[in-house]
Amino acid sequence: MPVWVEGKLCFYADSPPRRLLELFSVKWSTMVLHALYHWPEHRARTGELERSLQGISKKMLIQTLRELEQRGLVARQVYQVVPPKVEYSLTALGHTFTGPIEQLYQWGLENQAALENHLRSHQERDG
Repeated sequence: MPVWVEGKLCFYADSPPRRLLELFSVKWSTMVLHALYHWPEHRARTGELERSLQGISKKMLIQTLRELEQRGLVARQVYQVVPPKVEYSLTALGHTFTGPIEQLYQWGLENQAALENHLRSHQERDG
């Protein structure tokens, strides 16, 4: 947990809040979870995810999925068929984690105009 040092709140590298915020700070993690949340049955094949997340490379997608799997947020199901078939799905833990992600995305949608106006004003002032 964060600790108070000389009246200031410190978040050490191994503190739970820092580890949690790492999940939000990696661009593709929340987008993959968001996509799986909205996919039928909360599961999708690698290629389907890659096509739905414009701009993600296959390498980055696989890396992101592996990290989410290690953290227990997604499960990987390999089917013994030819050609090989792999599906990723939200775990129960991953499903609960999508709640805050969906709230953040909704906040972004609701405040999109204000955010864009502030950015435009800032760019005009500095530009």
